[in-house]
Amino acid sequence: MASKIFVGNLPFSVDKDALEKAFTQYGKVVGAKVIIDRKTNRSRGYGFVEFEQLSEAENAVNGMNAKEFEGRNLTVSLAKTQE
Repeated sequence: MASKIFVGNLPFSVDKDALEKAFTQYGKVVGAKVIIDRKTNRSRGYGFVEFEQLSEAENAVNGMNAKEFEGRNLTVSLAKTQE
């Protein structure tokens, strides 16, 4: 079952490909998305990365939370499910 993580405090220059590449060391990434502001067409500073396995997502949270990425300390956690 795929597991999604939330990635906050992203540098505004980071795109989907850079986000995906930053997390591939933790497992098979099946999707990545940077949330874009519709009015400005710029990053809103957060996104999501989806892994094939929950264990990979947990490893990514443990490995990347509070780590510096392109000059900013990331906030990484398991994504809350939408109900």
